[in-house]
Amino acid sequence: MKYNIICKKLELADSSKEKLLKKMKKLEKFFAEDTEAKIVVSQQREEMIVETTIFYKGFFFRAEAKDREMLTAADVCLENLDRQIRKNKTRLSKKLRDSGFDKVIASTPPSEEIGEESEFKIIRTKFVEAKPMSAEEAILQMNMLGHSFFIFNNPDTNAVNIVYKRRDGNYGLIESEKI
Repeated sequence: MKYNIICKKLELADSSKEKLLKKMKKLEKFFAEDTEAKIVVSQQREEMIVETTIFYKGFFFRAEAKDREMLTAADVCLENLDRQIRKNKTRLSKKLRDSGFDKVIASTPPSEEIGEESEFKIIRTKFVEAKPMSAEEAILQMNMLGHSFFIFNNPDTNAVNIVYKRRDGNYGLIESEKI
């Protein structure tokens, strides 16, 4: 695996980075060598926050943990990732396809402010590649990311759809119509 450690609002010593990488290498048994893992370590007040995102075959695995100690937060983060992977292992092996996951979601820096006559202020613009997948795959991806909605392209209708988590715990599907 390829690791990218990003430190926000703090500096980590090389020994701390090595300890963190040693812990993260436990996940290598699930992924191929070319898999990318992004580890963001930040500090908020007196807590250390470790956020890990792994991109593998079009799926994102993400976990975040907070603790006073960085390595303890990393352990909790690893446990959450391990649980996600094991929970979705059979579903992932059935759902993964070789095609359809060629492009990675791309995000851009915050957009320019909108003119003063507008009452709404857009502070960030994000561009998303709507990948072809079924609604079940989109729900699986949404849950692994920890998001409340997910945009995807329905290969049956060739239209952009959105799945979302409802307040009652069920899921909803928004299908777009071409005009």
